[in-house]
Amino acid sequence: MAKYHKHETAIIEENCIIGDDTNIWHFSHVRKGARIGKNCNLGKDTYIDTDVKIGDNVKIQNSVSVWNGVTIENNAFIGPGAVFTNDLYPRSMIWNKERIKKTLVKEGASIGANATMLCNNLVIGRYAMIGAGSVVTKNVPDYALVIGNPAKIVGYVCKCGNKIIYRTKTLIKRCDECGLTAENIKKT
Repeated sequence: MAKYHKHETAIIEENCIIGDDTNIWHFSHVRKGARIGKNCNLGKDTYIDTDVKIGDNVKIQNSVSVWNGVTIENNAFIGPGAVFTNDLYPRSMIWNKERIKKTLVKEGASIGANATMLCNNLVIGRYAMIGAGSVVTKNVPDYALVIGNPAKIVGYVCKCGNKIIYRTKTLIKRCDECGLTAENIKKT
């Protein structure tokens, strides 16, 4: 049996898999069939829908809803109030599981506070960074830094989150922490 922490106000439905050392905080709700990796943190008032898959070492801040069709890979960060959608044309009285569009948040990606991911089989690339309040309407490449509504690429960041290329794709620096350069990004 997994050893995780669940706040007394959190709800975890049956048939969920929750990894060791994961924390699920106040008023959170994890639906049936969800899979959450080890060493994750689900902030206050987080909602994890049915069949959602979350990798290891993922941090989901307060007031985030992760809907059916969303997969979050290892080491990702989801900022407070971030929004995932899963139906391009939602209607109150029309529901069909076939309408669900997927979103994949790849390894190490970071999504800023109050950013919105508009589903359409969306992929947020490895170590990409989404600025706070951005509205993402199309795929984001690995290491890309995107901001705005709609979100546009304004540069590239390394695994540490340091900006190494900005707008003109001119090398700003080599990251002293991880050694990544513009050339390394182009090869990935």
